[in-house]
Amino acid sequence: MSRPIARDRWSVRQADHEARADALTAGHRARRLRGEPHPIEDFLFTYYPVKPAELRRWHPGAGVSLASGQERTDWRYYRVASDGAASVDLAAFFAKRGQTVDYVEGLLTATLDRAPQFGCFGLHEWAMVYHLTPEQLRHTRLPLRIGHAATDAVVESHTIGCSHFDAYRFFTPDAAPLNRLSPTRETQPDMEQSGCLHAGMDIYKWVTKLGPVVPGELLLDAFEFARDIRFVDMQASPYDVTGFTDHEGVELAPIPIETTAGKQEYVRRQREFAVRGNALRQRVLDAIAIARAAVGAPAPAEAG
Repeated sequence: MSRPIARDRWSVRQADHEARADALTAGHRARRLRGEPHPIEDFLFTYYPVKPAELRRWHPGAGVSLASGQERTDWRYYRVASDGAASVDLAAFFAKRGQTVDYVEGLLTATLDRAPQFGCFGLHEWAMVYHLTPEQLRHTRLPLRIGHAATDAVVESHTIGCSHFDAYRFFTPDAAPLNRLSPTRETQPDMEQSGCLHAGMDIYKWVTKLGPVVPGELLLDAFEFARDIRFVDMQASPYDVTGFTDHEGVELAPIPIETTAGKQEYVRRQREFAVRGNALRQRVLDAIAIARAAVGAPAPAEAG
Protein backbone atom coordinates (compact mmCIF):
# COMPACT_ATOMS: atom_id res chain seq x y z
CA MET A 1 0.00 0.00 0.00
CA SER A 2 1.54 3.30 -1.10
CA ARG A 3 1.59 6.32 1.17
CA PRO A 4 -0.10 9.17 -0.76
CA ILE A 5 1.38 12.67 -0.94
CA ALA A 6 -0.75 15.61 -2.07
CA ARG A 7 0.34 17.44 -5.22
CA ASP A 8 1.08 20.72 -3.45
CA ARG A 9 3.39 18.96 -0.96
CA TRP A 10 5.38 16.84 -3.35
CA SER A 11 5.70 19.70 -5.83
CA VAL A 12 7.59 21.66 -3.17
CA ARG A 13 9.93 18.73 -2.52
CA GLN A 14 10.52 18.34 -6.24
CA ALA A 15 11.28 22.04 -6.70
CA ASP A 16 13.63 22.04 -3.72
CA HIS A 17 15.43 19.01 -5.13
CA GLU A 18 15.81 20.60 -8.56
CA ALA A 19 17.18 23.82 -7.07
CA ARG A 20 19.64 21.91 -4.89
CA ALA A 21 20.81 19.76 -7.81
CA ASP A 22 21.27 22.86 -9.98
CA ALA A 23 23.41 24.45 -7.28
CA LEU A 24 25.51 21.31 -6.88
CA THR A 25 26.24 21.08 -10.60
CA ALA A 26 26.44 24.80 -11.45
CA GLY A 27 30.23 24.95 -11.53
CA HIS A 28 30.55 21.82 -13.65
CA ARG A 29 27.91 22.97 -16.12
CA ALA A 30 29.50 26.41 -16.48
CA ARG A 31 32.95 24.93 -17.08
CA ARG A 32 31.55 22.49 -19.61
CA LEU A 33 30.09 25.37 -21.61
CA ARG A 34 33.51 27.05 -21.58
CA GLY A 35 35.27 23.82 -22.50
CA GLU A 36 37.26 24.08 -19.27
CA PRO A 37 38.25 20.79 -17.60
CA HIS A 38 38.57 20.43 -13.83
CA PRO A 39 40.93 17.60 -12.82
CA ILE A 40 39.28 17.17 -9.43
CA GLU A 41 35.53 17.65 -9.84
CA ASP A 42 35.18 16.20 -13.35
CA PHE A 43 35.71 12.78 -11.76
CA LEU A 44 32.20 12.99 -10.31
CA PHE A 45 30.74 13.17 -13.83
CA THR A 46 33.14 10.87 -15.72
CA TYR A 47 33.96 7.99 -13.40
CA TYR A 48 30.34 8.13 -12.21
CA PRO A 49 28.52 8.63 -15.53
CA VAL A 50 25.48 10.45 -14.18
CA LYS A 51 24.53 13.64 -15.98
CA PRO A 52 23.39 16.79 -14.17
CA ALA A 53 19.93 16.34 -15.70
CA GLU A 54 19.69 12.90 -14.08
CA LEU A 55 20.69 14.29 -10.70
CA ARG A 56 17.95 16.87 -11.10
CA ARG A 57 15.20 14.25 -11.46
CA TRP A 58 13.45 13.82 -8.13
CA HIS A 59 12.01 10.52 -6.95
CA PRO A 60 9.97 10.11 -3.77
CA GLY A 61 11.27 6.57 -3.23
CA ALA A 62 9.42 3.30 -2.84
CA GLY A 63 6.12 3.00 -1.01
CA VAL A 64 4.95 6.50 -1.93
CA SER A 65 2.35 7.67 -4.44
CA LEU A 66 2.19 11.15 -5.91
CA ALA A 67 -1.32 12.54 -6.25
CA SER A 68 -2.05 14.03 -9.69
CA GLY A 69 1.23 12.73 -11.03
CA GLN A 70 0.06 11.99 -14.56
CA GLU A 71 3.18 13.61 -16.09
CA ARG A 72 5.20 10.62 -14.86
CA THR A 73 3.40 8.25 -17.20
CA ASP A 74 6.47 8.08 -19.45
CA TRP A 75 9.03 7.92 -16.63
CA ARG A 76 10.87 4.62 -16.48
CA TYR A 77 9.71 2.29 -13.69
CA TYR A 78 6.64 4.40 -12.91
CA ARG A 79 2.98 3.57 -13.16
CA VAL A 80 0.02 5.90 -12.98
CA ALA A 81 -3.21 4.62 -11.45
CA SER A 82 -6.69 5.38 -12.73
CA ASP A 83 -7.00 8.19 -10.17
CA GLY A 84 -3.84 9.86 -11.52
CA ALA A 85 -1.58 8.87 -8.64
CA ALA A 86 1.96 8.00 -9.75
CA SER A 87 4.26 5.57 -7.96
CA VAL A 88 7.33 3.47 -8.62
CA ASP A 89 6.45 0.23 -10.39
CA LEU A 90 8.35 -1.95 -7.97
CA ALA A 91 7.36 -5.21 -9.62
CA ALA A 92 8.88 -4.04 -12.91
CA PHE A 93 11.93 -2.63 -11.15
CA PHE A 94 12.70 -5.82 -9.22
CA ALA A 95 12.08 -7.94 -12.31
CA LYS A 96 14.75 -5.96 -14.15
CA ARG A 97 17.13 -4.88 -11.36
CA GLY A 98 16.55 -7.43 -8.62
CA GLN A 99 20.07 -8.86 -8.81
CA THR A 100 21.51 -5.37 -8.55
CA VAL A 101 19.43 -4.70 -5.45
CA ASP A 102 20.62 -7.97 -3.92
CA TYR A 103 24.26 -7.13 -4.61
CA VAL A 104 24.07 -3.58 -3.26
CA GLU A 105 22.21 -4.74 -0.17
CA GLY A 106 24.75 -7.47 0.53
CA LEU A 107 27.75 -5.22 -0.07
CA LEU A 108 26.53 -2.36 2.12
CA THR A 109 25.44 -4.72 4.88
CA ALA A 110 28.85 -6.39 4.90
CA THR A 111 30.59 -3.03 4.94
CA LEU A 112 28.56 -1.89 7.93
CA ASP A 113 29.36 -5.11 9.76
CA ARG A 114 33.12 -4.84 9.12
CA ALA A 115 35.47 -2.82 11.32
CA PRO A 116 36.88 0.21 9.48
CA GLN A 117 40.61 0.38 8.77
CA PHE A 118 42.51 3.65 9.04
CA GLY A 119 46.08 2.78 8.07
CA CYS A 120 46.14 3.18 4.28
CA PHE A 121 46.94 6.94 4.32
CA GLY A 122 45.60 7.38 0.80
CA LEU A 123 48.59 5.64 -0.75
CA HIS A 124 46.41 4.22 -3.52
CA GLU A 125 46.78 7.50 -5.43
CA TRP A 126 50.55 7.34 -5.01
CA ALA A 127 50.61 3.77 -6.28
CA MET A 128 48.74 4.93 -9.38
CA VAL A 129 51.69 7.11 -10.44
CA TYR A 130 54.55 4.90 -9.24
CA HIS A 131 57.36 4.75 -11.82
CA LEU A 132 55.39 6.79 -14.36
CA THR A 133 56.90 9.51 -16.50
CA PRO A 134 55.31 13.00 -16.55
CA GLU A 135 53.51 12.37 -19.83
CA GLN A 136 51.98 9.15 -18.48
CA LEU A 137 50.14 10.81 -15.59
CA ARG A 138 46.35 10.79 -15.62
CA HIS A 139 46.21 14.41 -14.53
CA THR A 140 48.69 16.06 -16.85
CA ARG A 141 47.56 19.52 -15.70
CA LEU A 142 48.62 18.73 -12.13
CA PRO A 143 52.33 18.31 -11.39
CA LEU A 144 53.50 15.98 -8.67
CA ARG A 145 53.86 17.94 -5.44
CA ILE A 146 57.23 16.52 -4.40
CA GLY A 147 58.46 15.30 -7.77
CA HIS A 148 58.62 11.86 -9.35
CA ALA A 149 61.65 10.44 -7.54
CA ALA A 150 60.43 11.51 -4.10
CA THR A 151 56.93 10.22 -4.88
CA ASP A 152 58.33 6.82 -5.78
CA ALA A 153 60.35 6.83 -2.56
CA VAL A 154 57.18 7.40 -0.51
CA VAL A 155 55.57 4.35 -2.13
CA GLU A 156 58.65 2.24 -1.48
CA SER A 157 58.96 3.30 2.15
CA HIS A 158 55.39 2.44 3.16
CA THR A 159 53.33 -0.70 3.49
CA ILE A 160 50.42 -0.40 1.08
CA GLY A 161 47.17 -2.07 2.09
CA CYS A 162 44.51 -0.99 -0.41
CA SER A 163 41.32 -3.02 0.01
CA HIS A 164 39.28 -1.43 -2.78
CA PHE A 165 39.35 -3.18 -6.13
CA ASP A 166 38.40 -0.13 -8.19
CA ALA A 167 41.36 1.75 -6.75
CA TYR A 168 43.75 -1.19 -6.87
CA ARG A 169 43.04 -1.90 -10.54
CA PHE A 170 44.58 1.48 -11.42
CA PHE A 171 47.88 0.74 -9.67
CA THR A 172 50.82 0.84 -12.05
CA PRO A 173 52.27 -2.57 -12.97
CA ASP A 174 55.26 -1.90 -10.72
CA ALA A 175 53.05 -0.86 -7.78
CA ALA A 176 50.50 -3.69 -7.85
CA PRO A 177 52.84 -6.32 -6.33
CA LEU A 178 53.61 -3.92 -3.46
CA ASN A 179 50.04 -4.08 -2.18
CA ARG A 180 49.73 -6.55 0.68
CA LEU A 181 46.14 -7.30 -0.41
CA SER A 182 44.85 -8.63 -3.71
CA PRO A 183 41.29 -7.32 -4.07
CA THR A 184 39.19 -8.58 -6.97
CA ARG A 185 35.69 -7.82 -8.18
CA GLU A 186 34.57 -11.17 -6.81
CA THR A 187 35.99 -10.52 -3.34
CA GLN A 188 34.71 -6.94 -3.13
CA PRO A 189 31.88 -7.77 -0.69
CA ASP A 190 34.43 -9.56 1.51
CA MET A 191 36.92 -6.69 1.59
CA GLU A 192 34.96 -3.43 1.45
CA GLN A 193 35.31 -1.40 4.66
CA SER A 194 34.03 2.00 5.72
CA GLY A 195 37.44 3.57 6.35
CA CYS A 196 38.15 3.42 2.61
CA LEU A 197 37.56 6.74 0.88
CA HIS A 198 36.73 5.10 -2.44
CA ALA A 199 34.16 2.83 -0.80
CA GLY A 200 32.60 5.99 0.61
CA MET A 201 32.46 7.69 -2.77
CA ASP A 202 30.90 4.57 -4.25
CA ILE A 203 27.83 4.93 -2.05
CA TYR A 204 26.81 7.48 -4.66
CA LYS A 205 27.28 4.86 -7.39
CA TRP A 206 25.11 2.34 -5.56
CA VAL A 207 22.38 4.91 -5.01
CA THR A 208 22.31 5.76 -8.72
CA LYS A 209 21.97 2.06 -9.57
CA LEU A 210 18.89 1.84 -7.35
CA GLY A 211 17.24 4.66 -9.28
CA PRO A 212 13.66 5.53 -8.29
CA VAL A 213 13.68 3.18 -5.29
CA VAL A 214 15.79 5.74 -3.42
CA PRO A 215 14.41 9.17 -2.41
CA GLY A 216 15.96 12.09 -4.27
CA GLU A 217 17.19 13.67 -1.07
CA LEU A 218 19.38 10.63 -0.41
CA LEU A 219 20.74 10.75 -3.95
CA LEU A 220 21.96 14.32 -3.48
CA ASP A 221 23.31 13.60 -0.01
CA ALA A 222 25.35 10.75 -1.50
CA PHE A 223 26.58 13.02 -4.30
CA GLU A 224 27.69 15.65 -1.77
CA PHE A 225 29.47 12.98 0.22
CA ALA A 226 31.32 11.73 -2.87
CA ARG A 227 32.28 15.32 -3.72
CA ASP A 228 33.65 15.98 -0.23
CA ILE A 229 35.70 12.78 -0.32
CA ARG A 230 37.00 13.54 -3.80
CA PHE A 231 38.55 16.80 -2.60
CA VAL A 232 40.31 15.05 0.30
CA ASP A 233 41.38 12.17 -1.94
CA MET A 234 43.16 14.62 -4.22
CA GLN A 235 44.52 16.75 -1.37
CA ALA A 236 46.21 13.62 0.01
CA SER A 237 47.38 12.48 -3.41
CA PRO A 238 50.85 13.12 -4.82
CA TYR A 239 49.38 15.75 -7.14
CA ASP A 240 49.78 19.45 -6.40
CA VAL A 241 46.26 20.85 -5.98
CA THR A 242 47.49 24.39 -5.24
CA GLY A 243 45.30 26.98 -6.91
CA PHE A 244 42.13 24.91 -6.84
CA THR A 245 39.25 25.55 -4.45
CA ASP A 246 36.53 23.41 -2.96
CA HIS A 247 32.80 23.85 -3.56
CA GLU A 248 32.71 26.75 -1.09
CA GLY A 249 35.60 28.57 -2.73
CA VAL A 250 38.11 27.65 -0.03
CA GLU A 251 41.60 27.06 -1.43
CA LEU A 252 42.69 23.45 -1.22
CA ALA A 253 45.74 22.72 0.91
CA PRO A 254 47.78 19.52 0.49
CA ILE A 255 47.48 16.78 3.09
CA PRO A 256 51.12 15.62 3.09
CA ILE A 257 50.67 11.98 4.04
CA GLU A 258 54.41 11.45 3.75
CA THR A 259 54.69 13.31 7.09
CA THR A 260 53.42 12.37 10.56
CA ALA A 261 51.16 15.42 10.70
CA GLY A 262 49.75 14.62 7.28
CA LYS A 263 49.01 11.05 8.28
CA GLN A 264 47.21 12.24 11.40
CA GLU A 265 45.10 14.66 9.39
CA TYR A 266 44.23 11.99 6.84
CA VAL A 267 43.11 9.55 9.53
CA ARG A 268 41.01 12.28 11.15
CA ARG A 269 39.23 12.86 7.84
CA GLN A 270 38.87 9.11 7.32
CA ARG A 271 37.16 8.66 10.66
CA GLU A 272 34.70 11.46 9.92
CA PHE A 273 33.93 10.02 6.51
CA ALA A 274 33.43 6.53 7.97
CA VAL A 275 30.73 7.86 10.32
CA ARG A 276 29.01 9.88 7.57
CA GLY A 277 29.28 7.02 5.11
CA ASN A 278 27.80 4.44 7.43
CA ALA A 279 24.83 6.69 8.09
CA LEU A 280 24.27 6.90 4.34
CA ARG A 281 24.69 3.15 3.93
CA GLN A 282 22.00 2.56 6.53
CA ARG A 283 19.65 4.96 4.75
CA VAL A 284 20.18 3.07 1.50
CA LEU A 285 19.46 -0.23 3.23
CA ASP A 286 16.34 1.28 4.79
CA ALA A 287 15.14 2.35 1.33
CA ILE A 288 15.71 -1.16 0.01
CA ALA A 289 13.80 -2.64 2.95
CA ILE A 290 10.85 -0.35 2.26
CA ALA A 291 10.87 -1.38 -1.40
CA ARG A 292 11.03 -5.07 -0.54
CA ALA A 293 8.18 -4.77 1.92
CA ALA A 294 6.04 -2.83 -0.57
CA VAL A 295 6.51 -5.31 -3.40
CA GLY A 296 6.77 -8.46 -1.30
CA ALA A 297 10.28 -9.29 -2.49
CA PRO A 298 12.23 -11.20 0.15
CA ALA A 299 15.86 -10.42 0.89
CA PRO A 300 18.33 -12.93 -0.58
CA ALA A 301 19.24 -15.84 1.64
CA GLU A 302 22.64 -15.58 3.26
CA ALA A 303 25.30 -17.89 1.94
CA GLY A 304 26.52 -20.59 4.28
